[in-house]
Amino acid sequence: MVSPNPAFTTMMTTFGLSGIVGYHTVWGVTPALHSPLMSVTNAISGITAVGGLLIMGGGVLPHTIPQTLGAAATFLSTINICGGFLVTKRMLDMFRRPTDPPEYNYLYAIPGGALGLAIAKKIEITDLPQLVAAFHSLVGMAAVLTCLATYIVDFPTFATDPAANAIKTALFLGTFIGGITFSGSLVAYGKLQGLLNSAPLLLPGRHALNLGLLGANVGAMAYYLMSSSNVAGLSCLGATSALSMIMGVTLTAAIGGADMPVVITVLNSYSGWALCAEGFMLNNNLMTIVGALIGSSGAILSYIMCKAMNRSLPNVILGGYGTSSTGTGKPMAVTGTHTEVDVSQAVQLINDAKSIIITPGYGLCVAKAQYPLAEMVKTLTDKGKKVRFGIHPVAGRMPGQLNVLLAEAGVPYDMVLEMDEINDDFKETDLVLVIGANDTVNSAAEEDPNSIIAGMPVLKVWLAKQVIVMKRSLGVGYAAVDNPIFYKENTAMLLGDAKKTCDALLNKVTEELGS
Repeated sequence: MVSPNPAFTTMMTTFGLSGIVGYHTVWGVTPALHSPLMSVTNAISGITAVGGLLIMGGGVLPHTIPQTLGAAATFLSTINICGGFLVTKRMLDMFRRPTDPPEYNYLYAIPGGALGLAIAKKIEITDLPQLVAAFHSLVGMAAVLTCLATYIVDFPTFATDPAANAIKTALFLGTFIGGITFSGSLVAYGKLQGLLNSAPLLLPGRHALNLGLLGANVGAMAYYLMSSSNVAGLSCLGATSALSMIMGVTLTAAIGGADMPVVITVLNSYSGWALCAEGFMLNNNLMTIVGALIGSSGAILSYIMCKAMNRSLPNVILGGYGTSSTGTGKPMAVTGTHTEVDVSQAVQLINDAKSIIITPGYGLCVAKAQYPLAEMVKTLTDKGKKVRFGIHPVAGRMPGQLNVLLAEAGVPYDMVLEMDEINDDFKETDLVLVIGANDTVNSAAEEDPNSIIAGMPVLKVWLAKQVIVMKRSLGVGYAAVDNPIFYKENTAMLLGDAKKTCDALLNKVTEELGS
């Protein structure tokens, strides 16, 4: 009987301990910092560069196929590392106080890092989700390349190494997860960037297709583990690379744009597990620990996002919409006549209110209306009005994205509250401004047990004395559910582009209340 490999036992121990650390790390971070956390863990996942460097063997130029693949993995990973850390620093700087001590930057000189820096510096904060998705794709491809290179290098030792099967399994899983991460991230990027339709692509028999792809991967893995041929092993790894990339496309394409907060966190988790697999196969504790941290933190963030929508993770990943408490009857019909106001009337309501809560949504991100909104809020607070922001956990396209946008515009972060912190205050609020939000403020979630969003936690804006909803139209949100608050007696609709409307409100408020 072969004794357990000590190095493999150590890897298993570090895997478990670092997973626990990742769990407590995420739960200990305030939701306002989820977006910076996502960015920094995405940057750390670029530690796949370590795998590439190990494969390269220390030479200046690659001389073999494995070294060439390792060099490519290092280049892709360093773009992710430096770009991700710079974006993280830019986000965290927005939460700094004028009295905070200065920080000193590090110097980056790696060619791939320079490219990552250039990309991260150029990107708009509103485009942050697609940048993270693009960086995830680099991590996925780096994992695939490193796994292929490692197999070529280590194959001669498999016949004598007692941990060969564990290493081969890690190689296969790293390739499989890396392939899904690569293609899935590209699809997510396309949806977020507007290159692809954000609506879910529900292919006929998509579940059977995904099961077939999964079954083919399982079959390839079984043959791969039983085979002692180098060519057969590489063929199986090549096959799972292709199959997993197809699977990444079919899974992500079936997810709608409004579910992108969950997709981003899931892809982040995938990149962590791919990195963890690399740590096992390369016998590198650092990669295993970091991979487990990223994988577990991404998984916990995904759970938090799903809980905020009252949905399960499989429900999101497999496409389609519906909460876990959906009733069996017919949804309630939403009828009535809405009330519209113009900018002057809206400013009069703002002027009459002593306490105001602003609940922004993805429409604010698209319109980039945070700057005039921040100026208007400053004017109102200077006049003694109590103004706060209420942020839903899945508002925007990335966890904490709206918190970052508001911080970028100069809104004090102690004025920005999470849903659980502010929901009980709506009933004592004079005025609520809903800007570009729909499903996250939909009263059907509480009033209609047969609605497909029944049970979803929402911001209870309709409890305020007066509500002004700023949207382009009366159209439904991603969930395709009519919003009853549009027709309530205490709601007025201010229709139009969010940026133009916020500019007009700022000008009128300044005129009425003084600069």
